[in-house]
Amino acid sequence: MADRRFKGRIALAGSGGGHIRQILDLEPLWQGEDSFIITEDTVLGRSLADEFDVEFVEHYAIGQARLGAPFVMLWGALRNALQSLRILLRRRPDVMISTGAGATFFAVLMARLLGAKIIVIDSMARIEAPSVFARLAGPLAHARISQSPAASAKWPGSVPFDSLRVLSDRRPPKQPLLFVTVGATLPFDRLIELVESAWRRGLIEGRVIAQVGEHGRVVEGFETHETLAFDAVKTILHDADIVVCHGGTGSLVTALQAGCKTIAVPRRFERGEHYDDHQLEITSAFKARGLILTAETQDDFDRALAEWRDKRPVLATRDPGEMLAHIRGLLSGWLKPA
Repeated sequence: MADRRFKGRIALAGSGGGHIRQILDLEPLWQGEDSFIITEDTVLGRSLADEFDVEFVEHYAIGQARLGAPFVMLWGALRNALQSLRILLRRRPDVMISTGAGATFFAVLMARLLGAKIIVIDSMARIEAPSVFARLAGPLAHARISQSPAASAKWPGSVPFDSLRVLSDRRPPKQPLLFVTVGATLPFDRLIELVESAWRRGLIEGRVIAQVGEHGRVVEGFETHETLAFDAVKTILHDADIVVCHGGTGSLVTALQAGCKTIAVPRRFERGEHYDDHQLEITSAFKARGLILTAETQDDFDRALAEWRDKRPVLATRDPGEMLAHIRGLLSGWLKPA
């Protein structure tokens, strides 16, 4: 364990998927410190609890109301607020760093009311404008960090960092394996159906491993899992030649780190697949940088498979070094050295 650099307690708050994975990207900052994590009770969250000090809160999102479930949202928000209050009264952090989104808002609010310093880091998925979470939590923050210059320009007081880095590493050896993953939040049967159709027509060679979400579509002939622990996903990605995923930053970046040929199918709000269209925004940005291919229709998907046959993938990762240095400077001004 690393030596402590600061006196005081640090809370890390991030909801499921890419938000909590960004907390892991910040581990060099909080490793060895008196710290704990607040997140949702997902497979990834539970796997983190085996190694770190983790507190769980209820999932809720404003988008649930937009999808026609306002009472589900309100009930989740009430439970989340009470859970957040109990956790913060008991743990009393001196600093809270939140990567969003909605499920951590009450934790940020309670921490601020109890006197903690607040750092809000907006999602890497927000390219053109700040997220709703950033706009709501921003007034509570002592420091705001954006991961896009364009979004930062629309979020007063924020400091922009672009942490996505293209790598020159050689692609590791791969097996004839396609991994399709819908992520940890919601089922995404349309994605599974695109892969199934191509597989039945002989466009996909080798094995197919599918992570389909709770009660997601099961295809006979696929090795199917509703959920997978993060370590299991990383093991599969090490071998997978092709990855087909939704447009979440966590799924995209982990696939690119492993050198996979990545096809992203963004969830769409108009289809009831997500709370908004931010996945379209992030996949468009990754495609523009030559990192992935995208698909909306079956024809798009078939063309992407064909294009990857003769195309060499580019490895990429998140490199939060500059952001970490900025946050360390903030902590040095707020906390006494250990």
